[in-house]
Amino acid sequence: MKNMPFMDTRKLTYLNAEGADKPLKSPVPADVLDRARRYRLQRLRDQLTRADCSALLLHDPCNIRYAFDCSNMQVWTLHNPLRYALILAGGPSIMFEFKGCLHLSEDLPGIDEIRIAKTWMFMSYGDKSEVAIGPWADEIAGLVREYGGGNKRIACDKLDGTGVHALGERGLTCVDGTQLTEIARSIKSVDEITLMRWTIRTCEAGMARIYEHSIPGVTERELWAHLHFENARSGGDWLETKLLTCGPNTNPWYQECSDRMCRNGELISFDTDMIGPYGYCADLSRSWTCGYTPFNSRQTRLHDTALSQIHHNLELIRPEISFAEFNDRSWPIPDAHIPYRYSLAVHGVGMADEWPVVPLHVDWSDLAATGRFEPGMVLCVESLIAEEGSESVKLETQVLVTETGSERLDSFPLG
Repeated sequence: MKNMPFMDTRKLTYLNAEGADKPLKSPVPADVLDRARRYRLQRLRDQLTRADCSALLLHDPCNIRYAFDCSNMQVWTLHNPLRYALILAGGPSIMFEFKGCLHLSEDLPGIDEIRIAKTWMFMSYGDKSEVAIGPWADEIAGLVREYGGGNKRIACDKLDGTGVHALGERGLTCVDGTQLTEIARSIKSVDEITLMRWTIRTCEAGMARIYEHSIPGVTERELWAHLHFENARSGGDWLETKLLTCGPNTNPWYQECSDRMCRNGELISFDTDMIGPYGYCADLSRSWTCGYTPFNSRQTRLHDTALSQIHHNLELIRPEISFAEFNDRSWPIPDAHIPYRYSLAVHGVGMADEWPVVPLHVDWSDLAATGRFEPGMVLCVESLIAEEGSESVKLETQVLVTETGSERLDSFPLG
């Protein structure tokens, strides 16, 4: 499929069968979501026990979504800590919700109690912030004393120095909760995979819309908007990046989409980074030409090289292969492409990009994480191929580690 002339097939396969003018509607039964919710909360509780902590305090909205499936102003609360969750190892799970929003957490099975959140951030209290933090810290410390059985260790995922200091003054010891949440989230249940498959289905419908509109004169931003549109109308959340470029804007990589118009025959390359329905991430990359023209000789060579990297590294993913062993056996990037490389070969994905990250062999060092692939992990296999004066080909596929190997979760053609 080097010449990429399959728009009609993609439209039929990946756009809503009832018509591209309608949003996708999830067919996932409610019991699948309920089982996924119970599984996720238990994963966090199990990690609490292993870490010998009395409680887990969550501010990261992705972690809150994982724990309780509770969604409220996700992007805004990424940088405004106005809602949080507390899971007590020997007690209840409590959602502290923004005032006026308590109804959003009602009837969620993992939440035992809903309270109004307290904040001390400067935007709200200015020079009174140091006073405002007291009631927040008193409440958290009081709950740990009540349910902790004397254990004063509390794991926190995202907590600034002021919060850590306030809890410390009340006798609590704050430990890093990010490791705990990353390990918990790394192994997906069968029900989580069902939810993730639907997010990928939605993403692929958005990719089909991008392909359908990849004609000369369209701007990078216009193309990127099609993925936003499909995600938003089908129940998704947000896009983490703005990585869609064409022609010379593809190299160097990591330029954000602009108002540059795409020209006939230029490469269009993108990375979805889409947080979609059910809060799961679809992280897929593709490259094709504007105007559906055949690849020229250089584009063909770069694309074939990227496919070689993807297929070689896919074959290595199987249970019990260590990250170091994967690195030793991974596809060796040719010298001409090294200055333009992607810095990693594989990374985990769930409700966002997650642990583990396996660097590209060129970037492997003693700081690379220790570990091995396990059944239930979902991984993204990456390739970025360019050379001096060329465009960039970006490819990425999302795979489930199974008991015997791996299974691709996306089906949109790699080319």
